[in-house]
Amino acid sequence: MPPASEARPAGCPPPRGGGAKRGARARQGPGGDLLMRWGLSYDAPPPPLADDDPLSQAHDPRYGHLPPELMPRTECLKDVLHRLLPYWYDSLVPGLAVGGTALVVAHGNSLRALVKHLDGISDTQIAQLNIPTGIPLVYELDASFQPKVPGGRYLDPEAAAEAAEAVRAQGR
Repeated sequence: MPPASEARPAGCPPPRGGGAKRGARARQGPGGDLLMRWGLSYDAPPPPLADDDPLSQAHDPRYGHLPPELMPRTECLKDVLHRLLPYWYDSLVPGLAVGGTALVVAHGNSLRALVKHLDGISDTQIAQLNIPTGIPLVYELDASFQPKVPGGRYLDPEAAAEAAEAVRAQGR
């Protein structure tokens, strides 16, 4: 496990950027319910983002090394989990196994996928999970890498509850 001062990217393909939902919150109108379904459900991806869309990552030089068939155009939480688990098992677990500590800083959907995995949250229940942005969530794991406290513990529980409610309210 790298020392605390060393940041190490996951090294997996780029996030799919949410497909056609990318930037949609600003354009949100009558389709808001569908947007929230795409954002929170487990296996309902939005339509793929066209390569010529200004928000597409298809021509981003950071991903120029990827063959076209591996360039993602949409994803749902199920896809995020599929991309995340190799990083969990190959990079994080070995360091944790020797007593290391990991600081995971990631996009909300990546964190939801990791929490789904750690807590064994069902595909249906995950749609109700809102992880607030910027509020540290601590997971202490046992020797089998299972949470000692399911759901972890927020360092500022009041701010976390308030922020999670704000996220929930976006879908109303």
